[in-house]
Amino acid sequence: MRGSYSPASRLVPSRVDGCRFPLLGTAGCCGANATTSFAPAQHGWNCERVRSAARLLGQRLSGRATISLMRVITACYFLIAGCALCAGQDAEMLRADWAFMEAVRHADLAAFGRLLDPNFTWTDFEGKSQIKSEIVAIPSPQINSGEKPSMLSYMYGNLGDIQENYGRLHLLRVWAKRPEGWKAMVYQEVMSLEAPPSFAPGAGKDCENPCKGVPYQPRNAVEHEVATAYSKLETAAMAHNSAVFSTLVADEFVAASSNSNKLYDKIGRMNDFEHAKMAGVAPAPLVSAQMFDFGGAVLMRSEHQPDRGKPLHVTRVWVKRNGSWMETLSYQTSVTAAH
Repeated sequence: MRGSYSPASRLVPSRVDGCRFPLLGTAGCCGANATTSFAPAQHGWNCERVRSAARLLGQRLSGRATISLMRVITACYFLIAGCALCAGQDAEMLRADWAFMEAVRHADLAAFGRLLDPNFTWTDFEGKSQIKSEIVAIPSPQINSGEKPSMLSYMYGNLGDIQENYGRLHLLRVWAKRPEGWKAMVYQEVMSLEAPPSFAPGAGKDCENPCKGVPYQPRNAVEHEVATAYSKLETAAMAHNSAVFSTLVADEFVAASSNSNKLYDKIGRMNDFEHAKMAGVAPAPLVSAQMFDFGGAVLMRSEHQPDRGKPLHVTRVWVKRNGSWMETLSYQTSVTAAH
């Protein structure tokens, strides 16, 4: 439902970078998959303390019919920050994200503007995009307050992202670490279809673009490597080649598209390849692209024109692992709004 952002719809995220919250009766935070590149104890935290705090909060909340809204919100973000420490993330990014959404909720344009990177883009579920200089009033986000969201966050050095899923609605926020702090580079909404699509807009039978080449001139070696990996990935997708596809996407890969009724993970996408299904997510000719290099991680924003259907605005994040570039996410929003 379109309308003002309400934090009540985000009170109890069920996952943050693999951590699950006992507020929903799930396992404790900082489980077996949590890793760290520093000692959380240096910050006065350890995983057991996070688990204990989560259990205590869950017990207190479960026994109350009403509770101060801000107390709940603060407690949830407190636990998210704890998980961030266990997972080796920068809790400052999560605090910046919280401040960003608070600025949206309160329509505080000054606070909102201070959190934006010069390269920031806001894209709503209809594909209407605004860059920082075009935003004279805070856009109204698409929030389904009837859904309990799942929430994931990932950190790749100086680039990070936060994903929220409310049923068919998928929200992406990408953050960049600058000398003055974390700044928002992307806010994007994707509204999935209610039912399986009848066709998959794509690149046509021959897939000249993007499989055999793309109309993008790399500015440096990193961009050349990412553009090459992108073409290889789309070639593998077009051929339903799970073996090659698996080497080009990260384990945490997710794909959300306005042309599909599915939120894909890596295994789900590969399973559909094995059954010759595209489910609305298919390679589409590249029209233009921008890349932003963060040293081991690249943000890629692009515009596409499928062989049929509406144009697509796509955000991708690439990370370099073991010498190879891998895609971690692909958010694809159909451009249906009038510009």
